[in-house]
Amino acid sequence: MSIALEPEENKLLSSKIKMERVTEEVLAPMGRFPSLPWHIAFGLAQATALLLVLPVIYQLFFGLGIYGINNPVGWGLFIVNFVFWVGIGHAGTLISAILCLFRQNWRTSINRSAEAMTIFAVMTAGIFPLIHVGRTWVAYWLVPYPAERALWVNFRSPLLWDVFAVTTYFTISLLFWYQGLIPDWATARDRAKNRFFRSIYSVLSFGWTGSARDWNHYERAYRQFAFLATPLVLSVHSIVSFDFAVSLIPGWHTTIFPPYFVVGAIFSGFAMVVTLLVIMRKLYNLEHYITMKHLELMNKVILATSLIIGYAYASEFFIAWYSGHEYEQFQFLSRPFGHYAIPFWTMVICNLVVPQIFWSKKMRTCIPVMFVVSLLVNVGMWFERFNIFIISLHNDFLPSSWGLYIPTIWDISYTIGSFGFFFTLFLVFTRVFPTLAIAELKSTLPAPSTGPKIPEAAHHAHHDDDDGSARHHPDSNPKEAH
Repeated sequence: MSIALEPEENKLLSSKIKMERVTEEVLAPMGRFPSLPWHIAFGLAQATALLLVLPVIYQLFFGLGIYGINNPVGWGLFIVNFVFWVGIGHAGTLISAILCLFRQNWRTSINRSAEAMTIFAVMTAGIFPLIHVGRTWVAYWLVPYPAERALWVNFRSPLLWDVFAVTTYFTISLLFWYQGLIPDWATARDRAKNRFFRSIYSVLSFGWTGSARDWNHYERAYRQFAFLATPLVLSVHSIVSFDFAVSLIPGWHTTIFPPYFVVGAIFSGFAMVVTLLVIMRKLYNLEHYITMKHLELMNKVILATSLIIGYAYASEFFIAWYSGHEYEQFQFLSRPFGHYAIPFWTMVICNLVVPQIFWSKKMRTCIPVMFVVSLLVNVGMWFERFNIFIISLHNDFLPSSWGLYIPTIWDISYTIGSFGFFFTLFLVFTRVFPTLAIAELKSTLPAPSTGPKIPEAAHHAHHDDDDGSARHHPDSNPKEAH
């Protein structure tokens, strides 16, 4: 009987992977000199990150007036970038925690990079509130602590909710990420030839020996972190949405914001994961580990969340019309036909129209197409935050308080620089950390065989029957019988 083999493009891992080569190939980037493409990418990322540093230094001398913020639009691009980067960090926890609880094997090749992306995205997001407070050196006043000033923070402020929500999310994500790294640090320790690196890996691995006791504690702790991190995927961006939904500003005062923000975060986060993995698998020749099946599954998530985002957009306009609230109706009419019509239609095209190309399997499995689509999705999601925050603030209830927000060169500089800061951290991660979870990866591979085994039925094919007569196959040669 013939056995139908699964096509190579439908496999999670390539059949060319050998069990004994996994550890060596995963740890190879940590022990060799970086390649020329990595140096070029790292140089560009660092040069771009300087665009984030320059406005901060200039602001220390001349204040917040160097930015385009004004009386109605008090946050400007700071809040746009903050919410954008917090949203980027959602896909990592989703891939690692939720897919782990549902025992989805396709997470094993991409969870480590996605978790790292979460850490770096939240770090990038935290920069913008610190810059915008002006006096960055006293930002610790946001944290409630007993002090001689006898002051206490305002717990009714949604901005303080962000301090607790984002800090908790970052802490759990960091511990969850590091928990998965411990066995791989021990593997790097045992294979290190340099005494200095061996001592570093020994400290990082916390004395891991690989015993059954270690693995039992590891599996239990890893699953507990997954249970803790899963509700945070839903709660953190919901709390971020409360910054706006609890206000009375037209365009913000709506109950759809929490699920709307969560789905948008997953949408943009998965798009960023695709962008990073396409680059990483090419830089480090990881095509056999990060296969087309992984990328196709993530593209399907992008397509599904794009449809949900489209439903949310339509619901906002319908609710504004159905409510009969003239301020709300004017707000949503000004988005597609007002001063900021170009950002609005850019958002619609990038978030709703472009992802529909993934209905075609040929497009879902085309590297250049998915790379361009993932970039456009993140462009669209950035403009979505621009539409929500800037347009809703610049024309509220009274025409006398209206004011256009025009970003200055410094606003554009720190926005572009944040991407350089993020990619700099990620490129460093790919050089000094194991980018794939070795133990989890091996668990999805078939068990290695020492040689061809004779099936039990074939082994007894020529044994005598119970009546003592020899059993012969009808097509066998009698001369070759016993």
